[in-house]
Amino acid sequence: MHRYEVSMTQLKPLMASYYLDVLIHWVFVVVILLISLKLKPLESQKLNNPRLMQAHAALEAWTHCMTSDPNKITSTWSGPNVCNYTGIYCAPAPDDSTIFTVAGIDLKNANISGSLPEDLGLLTDLDFFHINSNRFTGPLPKNFTKLAYLYELDISFNQFSGPFPQVVLAIPSLRYLDIRFNNFAGDVPSSLFDLKLDALFINNNKFQFSLPQNFGNSPVSVMILSNNDIKGSIPSSVAKMKDTLNEIIISNTGLTGPLPQEIGYLDKVTVFDVSFNRLEGELPGTMQGMKSLEQLVLKHNNFSGVVPTGICMLPKLKHFDCSNNYFHGPFPKCPFIKRKHNRGKCMGF
Repeated sequence: MHRYEVSMTQLKPLMASYYLDVLIHWVFVVVILLISLKLKPLESQKLNNPRLMQAHAALEAWTHCMTSDPNKITSTWSGPNVCNYTGIYCAPAPDDSTIFTVAGIDLKNANISGSLPEDLGLLTDLDFFHINSNRFTGPLPKNFTKLAYLYELDISFNQFSGPFPQVVLAIPSLRYLDIRFNNFAGDVPSSLFDLKLDALFINNNKFQFSLPQNFGNSPVSVMILSNNDIKGSIPSSVAKMKDTLNEIIISNTGLTGPLPQEIGYLDKVTVFDVSFNRLEGELPGTMQGMKSLEQLVLKHNNFSGVVPTGICMLPKLKHFDCSNNYFHGPFPKCPFIKRKHNRGKCMGF
């Protein structure tokens, strides 16, 4: 099976929605960081702070697991004052505002190689952990289960491998999980879809699994599962996602069977992309209920029959691609789609 990467055209609205969803959370983080600057403790207080001493031990252990840092990002990681380290963010502790602690790590685009030590479990007050776009390898530390306040975990665009990182299932405060573009392989546990996540990105790995019956239990607003090996069809339980789901992309996975009638309940979805699969049958007439749809991408499947006229009545639809299927005409006219952009018809009829 060819592996198609999610295009920038697809990702731009997806990431726009993602960052809008995290805006409130980041406002909170910024406020905390501003407070941290205002309440910056004396050097002696920092040195006697047991949480920062633990953080120092964790970060020192991490440097020993780094094999390359060409941009010298961690050159400032020296001495006990971890709050001055590049990429390390301190703030008042969540359980005691008089104590400073490491609240976040952001080393994205640093091109660092190495692995993650179990000692990172000492950073028990972490709110966000962003190491996307590096060259880290190996598994995630099992001690990440100790990160009770971790809200965002972004390890995308690295070289992590092994089975699905089960440790993420035991992080109680996790809301944003991004592990895309790595080398994880094997099964994806059904319990992933029971987590109280708001965003889930596991695309472009080597997972082999089927969408479980509890798929619809996921409360996410954004989900990308593309470029993995997914057997079977989309479960009817997808209807349970109608109150939260905004964007979903499951392209180039090997999905089979027809689209369930229940997708018509997804009236808040703006992006629905199941292109480059082996889906078949007629499009459900219930799709006319997807009144928030802006992008509908069905190309390169085995759909057949007539395209429901109700699709062209969707008030917000801007992009509709159902090319390379087995539909037969007449194709409904979509007057609100600008023909000059060649987006108002199914190419390859």
